[in-house]
Amino acid sequence: MEEELIRFGVSIPKNLLQQFDQLIAAKGYQSRSEAIRDLVRNDLVGQEWEEGEQETFGTLTIVYDHHIGNLTHTLAEIQHRFFDLIISNVHVHIDHDNCLEVILLKGDNRRIKEISDEVISLKGVKYGKLTAATTGKEL
Repeated sequence: MEEELIRFGVSIPKNLLQQFDQLIAAKGYQSRSEAIRDLVRNDLVGQEWEEGEQETFGTLTIVYDHHIGNLTHTLAEIQHRFFDLIISNVHVHIDHDNCLEVILLKGDNRRIKEISDEVISLKGVKYGKLTAATTGKEL
């Protein structure tokens, strides 16, 4: 069954609307409405994730220099400590010195944040980002 759609007006400066139209065209949206719905859903999923009342997921992406100290050993130890959160991971050798790793996580949002913060803050990790998600079942 299709949900009822509600129309409402939005006031926005002309320059900002022009930039928004360029952005949604570049992303391939068919309408402003669909782009706005996605923006709202994105924020609501973020709020669901922060509250931790929904099933939570995350992808932790890091780029690091594997020559730095015991970094690879420390990364393995951390992942073993949080094994119950880790669904899978992908490890790619970027070049002679650098690796890319993506860790797929599922579980308690606080623990997902904990492993992410611990990994991202390690010496030798050049880039780290946690992308958080929920199923968005209620949206």
